[in-house]
Amino acid sequence: MLLRMDKDDWLRTAFGTLLKELREERGLSQSQLALESELDQTFVSLLERGRRQPTLITLFALCDALKVEPESVVRQLVGARKSRKRKV
Repeated sequence: MLLRMDKDDWLRTAFGTLLKELREERGLSQSQLALESELDQTFVSLLERGRRQPTLITLFALCDALKVEPESVVRQLVGARKSRKRKV
């Protein structure tokens, strides 16, 4: 069975990859990040694997816990989008 890739899958994947990189750079486990951001560890895992996407409230909670500005995260995702469009 073939799965059709949703046009927004790349964004969930890019966000998840970036979230994991930021978390690991700060030496945090998923459990620690979940605790600091008042989220469930399973949800953090789903975000990192691109299975879920964050709301704005969740994005801000994660950014607060990671001590990074939300606009920095969005800027990095915009950069990923631009480089993705160049490849297509």
